[in-house]
Amino acid sequence: MKRVLIFPLIKFIRLYQILISPYLGSNCKFSPSCSNYSIEALKKYGLVKGLYLASIRILKCNPWNKNCGFDPVP
Repeated sequence: MKRVLIFPLIKFIRLYQILISPYLGSNCKFSPSCSNYSIEALKKYGLVKGLYLASIRILKCNPWNKNCGFDPVP
């Protein structure tokens, strides 16, 4: 059941990666990118914790955050 809920989210992220991300350019301050991080977190931890981790990561991606570099899914 949980995989049924995660599958559309992953497809939505992949669609973003294909259609929107190329036009935004490579501005990622973290590795892996936020979209790849989100997919990995959803696959590893499921819907609730995966979305939580992805949201925290996306919120960290701003000009005021001085941290950058390698930031893997825990």
